[in-house]
Amino acid sequence: MQQLNNAFTIFLSLLVEALPFLLLGVLFSSILLLFVDERRLIKMLPKNPLLGALVGSLVGFLFPVCECGNIPVARRLLIQGVPTPVAIGFLLAAPTINPIVIWATWTAFRDQPEIVVLRVGFSLFIATVLGWVFSVQADLRPLLQASLVRAMPQPRPSHPENLAAASGAELLQSGTFWLGQPGQTDLMSVATLQANLVAAVPLPASWMARLPMFVDNAMQELKELGGVLVVGSAIAALLQVFVPRDIILGLGQGPVTSILAMMGLATVVSICSTVDSFFALSFAATFTSGSLLAFLVFGPMIDLKAIGLMLSIFRPRAIVYLFVIAAQLTFLLTLFVNLYVS
Repeated sequence: MQQLNNAFTIFLSLLVEALPFLLLGVLFSSILLLFVDERRLIKMLPKNPLLGALVGSLVGFLFPVCECGNIPVARRLLIQGVPTPVAIGFLLAAPTINPIVIWATWTAFRDQPEIVVLRVGFSLFIATVLGWVFSVQADLRPLLQASLVRAMPQPRPSHPENLAAASGAELLQSGTFWLGQPGQTDLMSVATLQANLVAAVPLPASWMARLPMFVDNAMQELKELGGVLVVGSAIAALLQVFVPRDIILGLGQGPVTSILAMMGLATVVSICSTVDSFFALSFAATFTSGSLLAFLVFGPMIDLKAIGLMLSIFRPRAIVYLFVIAAQLTFLLTLFVNLYVS
């Protein structure tokens, strides 16, 4: 019974910690939908896959959201037609490459400034590489959830006479949740708003006309992603209680096993990136610098809580790709630190 009480306490703490940042991401996602001209946004992004992945990885510095808040934003970017490398780069880098997390990491590791620099550098490198790797997939739709695919813009036909029809189809596919079931297009106010965006007609000046759609989209996304967050937090809490931490800590003595142990710990504890540096600091006296970096770099990208939320975007196959590649790159980079830098 005591273990269940502990698990419930951890579960609640994860929710309390994550929900504000999830709400921030949902609100920003709705702002992107209603107040950002997606056509201009897409035109400003670089077409080169590698450069696009780098730019996407740096965008998180302007929008400080953690691994709970970045997922609804990344989903909205995909719906708006943002290139895949940009969206993937943002998805993986935003939880770390933002001023709040950098400041928190500096506060925790002020006596080890190399941890701060290497955390930012490694996170930026891994996110850029993964975004570039996913750009090889010309059509990302087979790796995405069906509900997201229905909401994404359809590929434009090559014949000019069909462009007008394609634009209309794209408008009706722009909302994530407003469409409801496939083929349902009964909310003409949304289509009108998106038509204004694509045609470069100024948005309605009345805030009263925009506010209901903004609130509705935010509530729908919060309901869907919040449910997934609850499940992920519950799994993380149960694993923390019923898997003895001594087993994980006992592996942390060598340059290789310490990295593997901290990557596993980061996956299990699912702690928010805004406070994970203070959690990692508690292991600084007994774990190698490379293993601390592994925790700080890998955790914000891939943990149980984030995996649950990613299922709202990707099919399981794509999440396995992300997990394996991110784990390999993190291991190699941090092993180099243990062997040659520390």
